[in-house]
Amino acid sequence: MNSTKLILSSAALIALCVPASFAQQSGSGSTNTTSTNPPTVQQRKENQQDRIANGIQSGQLTAGETKNLETKEAGINQEEKGMRAADNGKLTSADRTKLNNQQNHMSNQIYQDKHNANTAHYGNNEVGQRRQNQQNRIANGVRNGSLTPGQTAKLENTQQGINHEVSGMRQANGGKLTSADKKAVNQQQNKASKQIYNKKHS
Repeated sequence: MNSTKLILSSAALIALCVPASFAQQSGSGSTNTTSTNPPTVQQRKENQQDRIANGIQSGQLTAGETKNLETKEAGINQEEKGMRAADNGKLTSADRTKLNNQQNHMSNQIYQDKHNANTAHYGNNEVGQRRQNQQNRIANGVRNGSLTPGQTAKLENTQQGINHEVSGMRQANGGKLTSADKKAVNQQQNKASKQIYNKKHS
């Protein structure tokens, strides 16, 4: 009788332990298969561009800051192109490490530029609204990939130049823009608008 109870108890214990053990093994296996891989070079580039686009649209990045960031991104892209050309279209492990380190530096620079005291202020006037509209168009082009970093840098260089000119006009007229000033700025933005369109559709 005692031996029968012992056998039944042992069988019950085994029945309880085996499924638990199996579930634990299954769980650990699924954890390994769902572990996140580091982002690819392309994913990293797209992430940086999204962050820059958000900074342009929110005004956290000025035209000058964006120009500098995108000039650096264009340089990294050019270096990657050279690496691929040297290895039949592929990147070596050393290439990926170098590019990742460069993108780490870029990531820090984007963060610093977005969180410093420099912000884009447009105002509610016609000139300010036109500037904001141009920046939104550039941001959309950066986000959807229709503008390359090099193209964006050139467009933002133009916007930075217009911004400096507007600042000079205001200083010369007690903080205001004359009718002639507004007309001149609008003509420059018309040219810039065509430039944005052409680069987004090239």
